[in-house]
Amino acid sequence: MSAQTASTARPPAPASARGTANRSSIWHTVRFIAARLGGLAATLLAASFVVFGALYLAPGSPLTFLTQGRSMTPDAISQINERYHFDEPFALQYIRWLGGVVQGDFGESILYREPVGPLLAQRIGTTVALVALSAIFVALIGLAIGIFAGLRPGLLASTLIGLSTAAMAVPTFVAAVVLTLVFAVNLGWFPVFGVGVDPADALYHLVLPSFALALASIAFVARLSQAAIRQELSADHVQTAISRGFPYRVVVRRHVLRNAALPVLTVLGLTLAGMISGTVVVEQVFQLNGLGSLLVSSVQQKDFPVVQAICLTYVASFIVLNTVIDLAYSVLDPRVSVGKGKS
Repeated sequence: MSAQTASTARPPAPASARGTANRSSIWHTVRFIAARLGGLAATLLAASFVVFGALYLAPGSPLTFLTQGRSMTPDAISQINERYHFDEPFALQYIRWLGGVVQGDFGESILYREPVGPLLAQRIGTTVALVALSAIFVALIGLAIGIFAGLRPGLLASTLIGLSTAAMAVPTFVAAVVLTLVFAVNLGWFPVFGVGVDPADALYHLVLPSFALALASIAFVARLSQAAIRQELSADHVQTAISRGFPYRVVVRRHVLRNAALPVLTVLGLTLAGMISGTVVVEQVFQLNGLGSLLVSSVQQKDFPVVQAICLTYVASFIVLNTVIDLAYSVLDPRVSVGKGKS
């Protein structure tokens, strides 16, 4: 080593400096998660007020459902109002309900006459399994098509992307009906409705609904993956690495796929959040006993406590999912600081 090189070489950072940097990074991550939790609480509070108020502004009354249109004595109506607090002012009802939610009590279902918490616990497994299987379809099929079309352009790749473009225009309820007619009614490969009796049978029943829910998202992820990969392939640092003789597979794995994963991860999170709301349609078509079908029946019957609990569950899942995606950015690319842009 020459004297000039020795004089300009940067000495390694002392252990104390590295420890300080690590503690700073950990503290920043903790502050980011705490801020997201605070945002989750504020968003849930605002969403709870909007949902609670919107249900009371909608036409109809749960008292009409409880009485079934029959004429009742004033004493009977007074007992119903006292049990469900229908005669209290809106603000007092909201505060009473919010206080119960903070303690984990979502109230009692007007339709089923049982606590809302256990009622949701019985059905949430079906919705979670439906969304999880749909996410697997999106990740496997969508990424496979996008990576193949991005790395191997040609007639087959163009055909796959063209079919993906057409699939993006198909609404979820149309895809559900068509898949049911073709694969369940005509071919008989899958059951028409229901959730099965055991885990293996439940997985078999959820294949068709999950694919119907994931179809548009598969197409979207495939197109975005192809575009991201082609953009990274044309980047200067990738072309330089290839021209210098680095193995093509290594360049693709370390530079192309890793850098292209950031926008794809963002879209995967957004599509997963969209699929959570899309379960309402799919569960109705395939008659699945999940949160989506429960939400529809509860809205029709003005079952306020159930509607409010399901809506809050959906909002919380959206925010938690976005937080997880933000944390995953720093894992894929160390240059991305948690909650910030690139350094």
